[in-house]
Amino acid sequence: MAHPTEMLAETVDQALRQRARRVVPGGMTGHLNAAALPVGYPQFFQRGDGCRLWDVDGREVIDFMCAWGPNLLGYRHPEVEAAAQAQAALGDCLNGPTPRFVELAETLVDTIAHADWVLFQKNGTDATTVALMVARAATGRRKVLAAQGSYHGAAPWCTPVPAGTTPEDRAHLIRFRYNDVASLEAAAAEAGPDLAAVLLAPIRHDLGIDQELPSPAFAQAARALCDRAGAALVLDEVRTGLRLNMPGSWEPLGIRPDLSAWSKAIANGHALAAVTGTDALRDAAGRIFTTGSFWAGGVAMAAGLATLAVARRDGLVVHLERIGSLFRQGLAEQAVALGIGIRQSGPVQMPLVLFDDDPAWEKGMVFCAEALRHGAYLHPKHNMFLSLAHTEADIAQALRATEAGLQAVRQRFGAG
Repeated sequence: MAHPTEMLAETVDQALRQRARRVVPGGMTGHLNAAALPVGYPQFFQRGDGCRLWDVDGREVIDFMCAWGPNLLGYRHPEVEAAAQAQAALGDCLNGPTPRFVELAETLVDTIAHADWVLFQKNGTDATTVALMVARAATGRRKVLAAQGSYHGAAPWCTPVPAGTTPEDRAHLIRFRYNDVASLEAAAAEAGPDLAAVLLAPIRHDLGIDQELPSPAFAQAARALCDRAGAALVLDEVRTGLRLNMPGSWEPLGIRPDLSAWSKAIANGHALAAVTGTDALRDAAGRIFTTGSFWAGGVAMAAGLATLAVARRDGLVVHLERIGSLFRQGLAEQAVALGIGIRQSGPVQMPLVLFDDDPAWEKGMVFCAEALRHGAYLHPKHNMFLSLAHTEADIAQALRATEAGLQAVRQRFGAG
């Protein structure tokens, strides 16, 4: 049977999908594959500007995925792009790093509360992997505790899809339940004296379920456990970094990690990742061997410097909290008015909309498909993201699209 999108009149997007299937296994890889999204969602895009995207068929939408997180300030932010272009005119990938390498490392150390040093990479998976290497080098141990369902990257030790991996790849990974102190302690007991690290997302943002903020008791227990065991507490800030609190997502809880992994937003869409750590782990970080021909590229680092400067100057977190609250409140009011049960969870900077009695996300798919037709790009089960470029006018326009989406849900499934 033909894929539903193939039954539509051919578009530029469909033609590109067909070409891609011939030369790319499956046509697209990983989380960027639009096959799991509602019919009508584009796979290929022409350009982005601010908080808006244009697909290859010219359709304009207000974007609530922000390139799955990297768009922090707005697509093609003029100050970030000017910094990147100025560095590109001098050079990007050279025999060694440019001065931007040192400048950005200094800036990150000044910005991130726990950081005494920085190691650079390119992707979030690079950063989480390097962080665990540092923890193991520092402790001489093997076991790592990670929450059930948490996503920490696509390397064999953590990918959610086991094809191409072996049981040995994750033989030293022990799972526990997020926000469950007893479960965490049981996992630590299983690891025993071989515990190297506890790896945590600052919030629970597993695919398809309600987001969950950490309880202060859980965060404190994780910190105390690592201190007691001589293990490293590692925060995976790849999704949350800068959006929730620029010095670190757990700073408001009074808890600092030993290591943290950063990527996505730190260079506003330019490929860059980083591991930051404390002085106690500096020697271990210097003993491991990790490298990449493109990891010290000057263009992304220049973009990172500009991104951090704009985020500080323009009050990024305050803006995201205000805009996110407007979006959440508007959606809640619409749902009540239409008699539809929805759940919005987690920080307002990272919106998530799930429907009651919708285990297979069918309501979510209808909602998002209709909202897209009215000009808002949402996701039916993944947390979304807001950027500095989203304005009150954009939120008002997007809420008109969500109202149409909620009405479509009511027409299809009824109230409730």
